[in-house]
Amino acid sequence: MVNLVRFCVSDRRVNSSTTRTLIAVARVIKHYHFSTNQNLKSPDQCAAVHGAARNIVAVFWDLDNKPPRSVSPFDAAVRLKKAAESFGVVRYKIAYANQHSFDYVPPEIRVHRRDRKTLNQLENKGVVKPLDPYICRVCGRKFYTNEKLINHFKQIHEREHKKRVSQIESARGSQRVKLVGKYSMNMEKYNNAARDILTPKVGYGLGDDLKRAGYWVSVVSNKPQAADVALRNHMVDMMDRRQMECLILVSDDSDFVEVLKEARLRCLKTVVVGDNNDGALKRVSDAAFSWQEIITGKAKKEAVSVVGRWKDRFILKRLEWTYNYERERKLYGSCSEDDDQNDDLGVSNLISDEVKTDQSRAWWKLESDSDVAASS
Repeated sequence: MVNLVRFCVSDRRVNSSTTRTLIAVARVIKHYHFSTNQNLKSPDQCAAVHGAARNIVAVFWDLDNKPPRSVSPFDAAVRLKKAAESFGVVRYKIAYANQHSFDYVPPEIRVHRRDRKTLNQLENKGVVKPLDPYICRVCGRKFYTNEKLINHFKQIHEREHKKRVSQIESARGSQRVKLVGKYSMNMEKYNNAARDILTPKVGYGLGDDLKRAGYWVSVVSNKPQAADVALRNHMVDMMDRRQMECLILVSDDSDFVEVLKEARLRCLKTVVVGDNNDGALKRVSDAAFSWQEIITGKAKKEAVSVVGRWKDRFILKRLEWTYNYERERKLYGSCSEDDDQNDDLGVSNLISDEVKTDQSRAWWKLESDSDVAASS
């Protein structure tokens, strides 16, 4: 390698400093890539699995069974993520639901929309006046009715957003990358404002809020148990690939009992989030919390004690003594076959002598009686 570099830089137009630099780089490459010494110390890969590093956590959310109800989907997703971070490093956040779950609007959201519509009508008639004006979060303009704010947002900012999206979609290559970087701040500001001003055309923004919180959302068919089957297969696939060490399941569906049992057999930590206090999932999991505990932050505080119990269990498991014949044989050696045969012969002779002495006296006489008779 060094000779090759010297040949390549033999041209006199290259100065001596460049030559020395190339030769030094070649030597480094030769040392680290062509060295035949294979006895280099490698990092212990089992250390991360057995508690030297934090647990790798995967959150699986059954939206068909446990949709967020008490708070907004984004707040519920963020609080669930914060609670899961108490158990380790959250690398996977997965949610499954059919199309009906994303189209469905909870009764609380319907009541809120109905009240908002009534309030808009009263503001337009002048019966009710807001204490503070409505402020556009994109341009900062103030309005004294909510409907004027909505019309302003649709006529100006929504049209601008559509133009930016069409420009990005029509561009290709480096031009598209430049446009994305140029409009990223404006599009983020528009999306944050539109979430509070515009009403979603379908559903109540469940999928968009979960994606904004960093969850991977998958929509399955509306067939019965389609989401459960897809979620179960995803969990088993990740267990087979050993991509997680702690499994958090958000569901009350008893169909996942076998999956949790399989996870425990594979020495995975299991946590269930549901509202059924005596549910089948909570009985087979290591820890269980309710949605109220997730929302209030109680689960995040109790997770410290749960992780402590896991560490204690791991330490006790390492302290357990097990006899390993092969290891003991290598450390302390073993007797030869002749010695084993001699030992077997000695044991058999000892047993035969005891049988003979037992046959010399009657079965009802004790050993002490025979000794007294012999001495007399």
